Order: sequence, then structure tokens, then C-alpha cells
Amino acid sequence: MNRQIKRITLGVFDLAVVLASGLFSYFFISPYLTLSIRAIILSLMIVLVIYNSVSVYLRLFDKINRYTSIRETVVHGLVVTTAFLVSNIVNLLFIPLSQRFLFLWYLLSVLIIPGSRVAWRIIAEHNKKKERMEQVKDSPALRTLIVGAGTGGSLFIKSLIHNPQIEFIGIVDDDSNKVKTTVFGVPVLGSTYNINKLVDVYDIDQITIAIPSLSSKDLSRIVECCSKTNVKVNQMPSVEEIVQGTFEVNQFKEIDVTDLLGREEVKLDMKQIATQLSGQTILVSGAGGSIGSEICRQIIRFSPKRILLLGHGENSIYLVHKELKPIADKNGIDLIPVIADIQDRDRIFTVMEQYKPDRVYHAAAHKHVPLMEYNPTEAVKNNVYGTKNMAEGAKAAGVASFVMISTDKAVNPPNIMGATKRVAEMIVTGLNEEGKTNFVAVRFGNVLGSRGSVIPVFKEQIKNGGPVTITDYRMTRYFMTIPEASRLVLQAGSLAKGGEIFVLDMGEPVKIVDLAKKMIKLSGANKEEVKIVEAGIRPGEKLFEELLTNEETTEEQVYEKIFVGKVENNSLNDVLTFIESVEKLEDKQLKIKIIDYANQIVKTNEAKPAVNKESELAYA
Repeated sequence: MNRQIKRITLGVFDLAVVLASGLFSYFFISPYLTLSIRAIILSLMIVLVIYNSVSVYLRLFDKINRYTSIRETVVHGLVVTTAFLVSNIVNLLFIPLSQRFLFLWYLLSVLIIPGSRVAWRIIAEHNKKKERMEQVKDSPALRTLIVGAGTGGSLFIKSLIHNPQIEFIGIVDDDSNKVKTTVFGVPVLGSTYNINKLVDVYDIDQITIAIPSLSSKDLSRIVECCSKTNVKVNQMPSVEEIVQGTFEVNQFKEIDVTDLLGREEVKLDMKQIATQLSGQTILVSGAGGSIGSEICRQIIRFSPKRILLLGHGENSIYLVHKELKPIADKNGIDLIPVIADIQDRDRIFTVMEQYKPDRVYHAAAHKHVPLMEYNPTEAVKNNVYGTKNMAEGAKAAGVASFVMISTDKAVNPPNIMGATKRVAEMIVTGLNEEGKTNFVAVRFGNVLGSRGSVIPVFKEQIKNGGPVTITDYRMTRYFMTIPEASRLVLQAGSLAKGGEIFVLDMGEPVKIVDLAKKMIKLSGANKEEVKIVEAGIRPGEKLFEELLTNEETTEEQVYEKIFVGKVENNSLNDVLTFIESVEKLEDKQLKIKIIDYANQIVKTNEAKPAVNKESELAYA
């Protein structure tokens, strides 16, 4: 049955209910009262016209009955009430009609019409449950304990209450006022501190944390409580994941180490960012990468006129374009995939001139430290000359602002990757001295879950039963989630006046060995089952990363978690002369020259050495 036929069927059914209710009321009341047929016909006509008109206007016949909600039931009741109320007023003015007859007629109609929708939903859910029971009759339901009796928990339970594969045994919540209450019939049994005991008493199979707004600190505490049991622990998806379509509200999501290491979300100045992005043409280089693609996801929320997805990798650009295209089409945003290599100067200048972007976010770079140690020439070609092409192309096209994504590895760099990013910073900030384009750089540390990060490697090693390899037990890194880093990049870009190197507050550094231990615990294994071994520091790695040198450290906070570093550079002419002089050098000489030049400013200002004592152990 198509939708049009369903609409007609519902309309005819409702009108038949009104007519049948009127006839029943007439035959029930007429033995006791004299009723005017003219008044009844007038009332019937008024009720039918008003009910049908309002129902069509409110699209009541378009609703899917098996999803009928309390709100829709109330609306149906109000429409019926309105129709009879108008009818009664007209009758009082022209042809009086028995109030008892009208009330009975109204009562039957208002009970049967909305009630039929509710009955339809009950029958549909019963049939669906019966069908599911048939499908999983040989699989026992998972006895589930829910953490959180708030909005998230109630929504999660409601969405899965009829799933025969899930049996909700109880809920735990730290609000003592909720203990001994019920949510959709599921009792609140105690607090999170009772989890261990409740798992044993009620023979729980899995624990689901259903508090989407939970801070990473509180999540870590609850996971710690759950880890004392031997049952599976998962969680309800976050609001952001549901909105983005990554998960549905009724799906179980594995708890990831990124959820435990995330920080409190920064409240962005949405108005200021919107001023920079709404109605604008935005170009993102490296749009297929972890950071670049997330920047695109954030930008599209601000309704730009056009987003240019620029990248060298055909498949990665195809995937991000495919993901964002439905959103772009829905909001009238022009989404253009641009396959281009930033090392191709002519191609970059052509793209800039053709589309004339208002703002550029330059995220394209070679970022893998050990890999670049083996390929220094490629690091220089991509990170230095590629950035130069992007920046000079933006300047030639009159771009309003150019934001380069930099890294903490540009500070005191002992490796070619960090050194090339430091030289790229010098080029970008140096170009700000002339022309109308605001050039800035944004530094931050490791992002959780990015391609090439340690987390996917650890996951694979744990999945295979170990061992988990740590380069050095003392190794520490700053971590930030990809969405947080991308949001702060947009905020920093909106604050740019030109020439700054913004530094994101990365919080406290994390020991990599502690990260590995948490991941092992989340997997359900223990340190006896999955060993952690030290494999030795890889080429170019530092034990400890820094976001600023001692001399660059600043207290100038321009926004929450965004600082401006006091970074000194050589003049642009000096930088350009240098990179021209090393263009023909072989790998070994090129690497030495670039690293030395990247640390030159630090040395002339008598800052701390490029490699601290503990880092020196890595290169001895």
C-alpha cells in the first residue's frame, strides 16, 4: 500500500468513526430525548469539515502509525475537541442540540480516533517483537545493566526495550533520589559503586554506560568500577556521533581510549567563526586526511558557499566527498573535489586563481617521523616547497586568510619532519609581512585516532594477543581528539590578525605505556595475558615533545586553550634564499642543513638545546 492510499484510508476511517459515533449516540439518547435531525446533520457537517481540514493542514494522515507518540495522540485529541467545540458553538447560535448527545458523540470520537493509532502501534510492536523472537529463539538475551537513569538512559532503554536480544535487568545512577524508581519498568538498583556486587547478584552479561554527556574523568572512574567485573562494557553513542550519523541511538558502541583521554569540550565563539565562514569559499588542503577531513566536517556546519576538498590521494578525497555530499546538497553548499599535488606549483596556482577561495586551511603534509627520516627529500618537497606553493598561490589569488596546521614536533626538531614544519612556519608567517592575506600557523600535538597514530597499532597488537610494543617506557606525548583540534583550528583562524603562531593547550602529557595499559584493560584482557615490551626508540623520535621553547612560552591567551607563542623567525628573504640553496642537495646533507636551520633561531637566542638530556638517549 503506497503512502497516498494510506492517507485516504486513514481519512476515510476517521470520518467513518465520527459518523458511527454520531449514529450510536443518536440511537442511545433518542429514547429519552427529542433530537433535531437538522441540528445533528449540521453538527456532523461542521465536525467533518473542520476535522478533515485541520488534519490535512497538520499532516495527521501522514504519520506512520507504528511510531505514534504521546504528543501525536494528544494532537489528534485536540483536533477532535476543536471540531466538536466549533460545532457546539454554531448549534447554540442557530439550532440548539442536546448537550448530553453532543458530549457522548464527542467522547466516543475522541477515544476511538487517537486510540486507534495507539492500538495500531501496540499491535505493530507486538508483531515485530514476535518476529524478532522467532529469529533469535535459539540465542539467549543479554542480561544488561545500564549506567545512567537520566535522559540518555531513558532514551536508550526506550529504543531497545522490545529487542528480544536485550534484557534490561536494572540501572545504576549516582543520584540517590532515583534509587528504587523505575525507567520504562526497569528498576534503579543502586549507584555506580554497587556495580561489582550487582553483576554477581543479577548474573549480568554486559554493562552499558548511557550518559552521552559524561566527562572523560567520570567515564574513566565508571570504567574502572566496571573493570573489576569480568563482563563486557560498552556505551551509548555520543550526541555528536548520532547527529553525524556515525551511530544510531539504539546501537552499542565500544568504549575507546579516546573517550577516556578526551578533555572538557571548549565552547566556541560560533558567531565569530560563522562571520568568517558563512557564505565564503573555503579551500582545505589534505582534505582526505584525519585533520583535513574533520576540518571540512566542522566547516560545513557554518553554511559556506563552497568547500574545495583538495588532496593528492584520489580515494581519500572520494570518501570525504561521498560523506559530505548529502549534507552539502541539503544546505545548498557547492562541494568540489580537487585532485592536486601541493608540490605541483602550476596546478596549485591554477586552482587558487580559478576558485579564488576566501580562506585556506592548509593541512596537507607528510607527518610520519620515522618514515620521513628514511625519505628526507620527500619531506622537504612536500612540507617546505608544497607549503610555499600553497601560501604563495593563496597570496596571488587574494585569499583573506591562510591557516597552516603545524605540530609540536616543529619545536627543537631533531628530525627532518619537525624541521620541515618549522621552516614551513617561517615561510607562512614571513609572507604575512606583505599583501592583504593574513598568514598564521596553529601548533598542536598528537591527535587521538588519526591515521598513523599509535592507537590503531596498539589495537591490532591487542587483538592478536600481544605483545604491545612501546618504544620506550619513558615516552610521553600530548594528545587531543581530532574534533577538538579541528574546532580550535577554526577558532584560532577567526582570531588571526596575521603573522601569529597559535599554540593549542594540550593539557597534561600522557605516558604511552599508560595509554597501552588502558587499552589492554578496555579490551577485557589483563597485563598477564597481553604483555607490554620495550622495542627501542625509532629514528627521529624524541622522548618528550614540547609546544614551545623556553623563550617562546607566553601567557597571552587569546581564547580558551589558545595561546600566541612569542616565536622569532628569520626574514622571509633569508628563508627563501636558504631553501633555494638546499634544493639540489642529497638526502644526508639536506637533512643536516634543514634540521640545523630549523634550530638556528633557537640557538642564536640561547634557548635550550635542540635535544634535551633525556632525548639525547634516543640518539646516542
